Amino acid sequence: MSSSSALFSPIRVGNMNLQHRIILAPLTRVRAHADHVPGPQIPVYYSQRGSTPGTLLVSEATFISQKAGGYDNVPGIYTDAQVEGWKKVTEAVHEKGSFIFLQLWALGRTADIAVLAKENNSPHVSASPILLPRKLAKENNSPHVSVSPILLPKKSGVPRALTTDEIKEYVAAYAAAATNAIRAGFDGVEIHGANGYLIDQFIQDVTNERTDEYGGSIENRARFALEITDAVVEAVGAERTGFRISPWGVFNENSDFIRDIWQGVEGSTFISTNGHTRDSAIETVDKKGGLVGFGRSFISNPDLPFRLLKDIALERGDQATWYLPGNVLPTGYSDYAFAAENDQQQISKL
Repeated sequence: MSSSSALFSPIRVGNMNLQHRIILAPLTRVRAHADHVPGPQIPVYYSQRGSTPGTLLVSEATFISQKAGGYDNVPGIYTDAQVEGWKKVTEAVHEKGSFIFLQLWALGRTADIAVLAKENNSPHVSASPILLPRKLAKENNSPHVSVSPILLPKKSGVPRALTTDEIKEYVAAYAAAATNAIRAGFDGVEIHGANGYLIDQFIQDVTNERTDEYGGSIENRARFALEITDAVVEAVGAERTGFRISPWGVFNENSDFIRDIWQGVEGSTFISTNGHTRDSAIETVDKKGGLVGFGRSFISNPDLPFRLLKDIALERGDQATWYLPGNVLPTGYSDYAFAAENDQQQISKL
């Protein structure tokens, strides 16, 4: 790439030599099969967005275990079939000369009660998709659990607080999922600690009323997140481990903001995902360094790094097709065209 902005310049992150600073941010798309195996269009989708060599992609949030789920048609990384499904994705991305991390996800109180009930009657947090929590009991009567018994608005049923033994099981599940991700060919993992999901429920004081070593002080509320991070690092290495936070997020009703989490720690790289435009991304990287994540813009612009480099107008896309649970067709997913100026535009027709 060539441009006067650092946005389009190479950077080494962990074991990866990226050719620019534009990252695909994780986007839930609910295109997996009912057993949480990635659907047939998922390899095409990610290979398109990795078509500019040296691009880093962060996958959609992926369940670390059946117990950690609670939405339909969200992929998992806890069975051999799921690992094999993800191998097709990582191979497709690597063929383009790009890189991909898997985002690790556990829902906690945001899980759909109907989905939990239908998946295996598990004694912990549960399994499946994203149409917003209104159901929690459809996947085999798994119990609705969280850090503390606090009701999520518009949800039926108060979640049960996790026991300390269950917490340890979750820590182990994150490590196992990270190991499976590397087995599936991912270049690393990102721990989803944001947006009101299970890890964030421990961190935020509005969702954590515990009186044990996981509640009360900031240090205690951060303990679950730190134990998970330590376990994942031990399993796959620090250079393959990222962590997502949302200090100003209000999704799922949380309002306890996390400030000054990252302070330029040597060997780490900061990714800013604040609804950037081309101009704000250039300004951010040129003034502050690091990487910039794009989400919605990447949906309808599979060759986004190329378009931003050439300052080509972006396609708006169709928001009505963002979430089509279980749909295995290209519609609204892998059927967006590359820019006419892009020599790889035929890829979008695979």
